Amino acid sequence: MKIALYPGTFDPITNGHISLIKRGLDIFDRVVVAVAQDTPKTTLFTLAERVDLARSALIEQPRVSVEAFSGLTVEYALRIGACALLRGLRAVSDFEYEFQLALMNRKLQKKLQTVFLMTDYKWLYISSTIIKSAASQGGSVKGLVPEVVRRRLAEKFAVKVDENSVEPDQLVHAQRC
Repeated sequence: MKIALYPGTFDPITNGHISLIKRGLDIFDRVVVAVAQDTPKTTLFTLAERVDLARSALIEQPRVSVEAFSGLTVEYALRIGACALLRGLRAVSDFEYEFQLALMNRKLQKKLQTVFLMTDYKWLYISSTIIKSAASQGGSVKGLVPEVVRRRLAEKFAVKVDENSVEPDQLVHAQRC
């Protein structure tokens, strides 16, 4: 069985992450979403909340599991029997960081491969950071994150969830001035 480990902070998980996971299932038998405890980022959600949100968002994916982890990603990958790390790329800036990370991981564990998938163009502009920023100001993130995440963001920021808001790809373009 070919297992891929998809590590990240997932603060919170977005539809871009989910798209990448589903595409990873076209290549691998199983994908383990590994939610990092150790991160230099300041997280909005606790580790338990991030794991819970990812599990809820991926409940209909029987070949996907979500687990919390700490320590070196390559060591965790070996413990679970992963043959590859799954990583997503959005832009050139992602590539530079991901390339360095892949080289370090390769130095630490030669048998572990890194597989990069380009994000779907639909999700090119989103990141967890941008999602949190928009939600913190009451902006609609409908269609950008799973519904469970949208509701939890609204709770965290104490904003009203607009049930009638439209998804970004349904917006009618305004006339130019």
